[in-house]
Amino acid sequence: NTLLLEKIKNKEARIGIIGLGYVGLPLALTFGKAGFRTTGLDIDAIKIDSLNKGQSYIKHIPSEEIQPLIKENLLEVSTDFSLISDLNCILLCVPTPLTKHREPDMSFIVNTAKKISPYLSKDTLIILESTTYPGTTQEILAPELESANNLKQGRDYFLAYSPEREDPNNPIYKTADIPKVIGADSKEAKDAALALYGAIIKELVPVSSTKTAEATKLMENIFRSVNIALVNELKVIFKKMDIDIWEVIEAAKTKPFGYMPFYPGPGLGGHCIPIDPFYLTWKAREYGISTRFIELAGEINISMPSYVVEKILFALNRTDKKMGDCRVLLLGLAYKKNVDDERESVTYKIINLLTEQGIHVDYNDPFIPRIKQKREYKVLAGKKSVPLSCIDSYDLTAILTDHSVYDYESIVKKSKIVIDTRNACKNIQSDKVIKA
Repeated sequence: NTLLLEKIKNKEARIGIIGLGYVGLPLALTFGKAGFRTTGLDIDAIKIDSLNKGQSYIKHIPSEEIQPLIKENLLEVSTDFSLISDLNCILLCVPTPLTKHREPDMSFIVNTAKKISPYLSKDTLIILESTTYPGTTQEILAPELESANNLKQGRDYFLAYSPEREDPNNPIYKTADIPKVIGADSKEAKDAALALYGAIIKELVPVSSTKTAEATKLMENIFRSVNIALVNELKVIFKKMDIDIWEVIEAAKTKPFGYMPFYPGPGLGGHCIPIDPFYLTWKAREYGISTRFIELAGEINISMPSYVVEKILFALNRTDKKMGDCRVLLLGLAYKKNVDDERESVTYKIINLLTEQGIHVDYNDPFIPRIKQKREYKVLAGKKSVPLSCIDSYDLTAILTDHSVYDYESIVKKSKIVIDTRNACKNIQSDKVIKA
């Protein structure tokens, strides 16, 4: 362990990042910029090819950040997992989705551990960053890591958990500025993890165990999920009372203490909020506990796309056209504004629900020119973003993601009806706009 600490301190430690998505890539770049020789591994050959050409595939990460690191050999990327044998610190940033029965899908963690296990050498630090239920690091990851070698945790290698807290395209908080929670189950592992992250991150938050660190990440996301569900429920109630929820929030947030604004929307998207709370729900069953708050919040948030579709159908009914003749344009496929990440995007659900009604549906998103192949929504693969110049050929435009590049004045002017789920048209006086 002393040797590993020495290597980290002198920036001689070789860093490995497995999974080069929205979490892994920024982390690899941060380590590279700090002067650590970093190896990025991913099973997606297209990503690796892009990076080797110095090209970014994530909108808010400029290619200019990647090129010098590749050129100076501070960042090497590959699909070859045998490179693990040269690495001293390995960070796992792989997806943890839900199965269709809303149970944790551990396959990415398990398969990654199986892939790296034969190549692990002594005195290696392994840190899991993927969001997961309390107990995963010790119950799932450790046994898999030891499956193809004679290494023992604490004696031969060190294991820690540090949840990712990436907020894609956040202008204020980049990887190095976000305080890092670090949990380990031995002093040696904790010291090594603190030394490693201390070299790139300004503030460290050590906690007593991997379980505590795993629970911290879930708590952060459950807090958001429950509060978003609450404002979504209030939106529906206030609408019936002819009260504008957005005006209520603006007034409420002037209170300087005891209130924090959350905003309603067409439903939840992204990899965290719609998925992570159910990790705790699943694990709690093992202890005979039902997580009523979490599940209720999930139900409310899941019902939001149907609420928006109801508003769209109601508006289309007034046009006297048959549903089969109606054309709807959805603005925004990304799950939140100004990013190109459409994982778990609510727009997919709304496209499905409208298509079931026989309506012709298109989307526009300046950041997502076409829909890639996905595990779900296979029929939508290859569908392209239509230009905004065609907006007047649609019976209704729905604003689902409030990208800053959209000119809402012009959108309202050219549209026949606008369903606004994001309060994007708050400063526009028009009878065409319906809030949903």
